[in-house]
Amino acid sequence: MTEKLTTFDPAEHLQSNQAIADFMAAAFETNDPAYIAHALGVVARAKGMAQIASQTGLSREQLYRSFSAEGNPTLRTTLAVMKALGIELSAKPAAVH
Repeated sequence: MTEKLTTFDPAEHLQSNQAIADFMAAAFETNDPAYIAHALGVVARAKGMAQIASQTGLSREQLYRSFSAEGNPTLRTTLAVMKALGIELSAKPAAVH
């Protein structure tokens, strides 16, 4: 007997602002620009890509392309999406190793 597995979509579990903040904080901790961009795309899908497109003035297609696995969003696009999502960046001194 074979088991049927489904693909896990984290966007389905980002129902609150706190869940979104925790998800993005974990992404930022990786220091991996590609993963951070991917995580922003997941959050944008959770909130509704059409809504984010409307708030940023960017097309849905541009957003999907920018935050895809092969995407490379500009800082301007990233900040616009973060603002639309209610996510802000903050700075703190880096830990000394």
